[in-house]
Amino acid sequence: MILASRLNLLALIGRSLLAVLGATGRLAVFTLEAISHCLRPPFFPRLLLNQMIEIGYYSLPVVGLTGIFAGMVLALQSYTGFSRFAAESAIPNVVALSITRELGPVLAGLMVAGRVGAAMAAEIGTMRVTEQIDALRTLSTNPFKYLIAPRLLAALITMPILVLVADIIGIMGGYIVSVHKLDFNAAAYLKNTWDFLEPMDVISGLVKAAVFGFLIALMGCYHGFNSKGGAQGVGAATTNAVVSGAILVLVFNYIITEAFFSR
Repeated sequence: MILASRLNLLALIGRSLLAVLGATGRLAVFTLEAISHCLRPPFFPRLLLNQMIEIGYYSLPVVGLTGIFAGMVLALQSYTGFSRFAAESAIPNVVALSITRELGPVLAGLMVAGRVGAAMAAEIGTMRVTEQIDALRTLSTNPFKYLIAPRLLAALITMPILVLVADIIGIMGGYIVSVHKLDFNAAAYLKNTWDFLEPMDVISGLVKAAVFGFLIALMGCYHGFNSKGGAQGVGAATTNAVVSGAILVLVFNYIITEAFFSR
């Protein structure tokens, strides 16, 4: 009896491990094929432009709101803590550094994962379960070239722009709270921000944004492309796309931060 239970446990562990390895392999093959189609003609510039508008332009309101309130809250919380040590002058530096390095890319990535990743998975998943992807193959159109590549390229291009906008708006939110609520000198606040902020702080955030955009689009396309089971399968693909995209944003945020700023 004990031997049988141990064998069942080992079998369960083995099945789980094989399932994980199989999923990793399928994702790796999908990623390599998608990247190869991003780099090889023919290209569809109209589809790329449409996706850039869908991902970038229509995400501006949510990213802007996230950025400005993150900057405002960060200024308030920094003042609450720094006032205990008479270090209020460091607030412009903390706001600028936190927004450009971390909060701007990460919060924008999470917002876009929730909005764009879900939309991609739902759209491509619906095409999969209604056999529209098979119809594309029948018409001699490669689904990777027509559906996947424009979304990956559009997310890769537009996410840094969105994060740059979020950085500017977030720093402006900190400025508004600091000047109009905490009675900072406006000129001194701007001078401290400009003098302290370094190009690498902004560049690291933009690199993160490009990687996050690619990962979010990849997860949305992958789960949508491999969905099955009708409406229930599309719903599961949408959920998986958002969750996996958000997790990868957090994981790669640490990896890129370690690569840029580890000593």
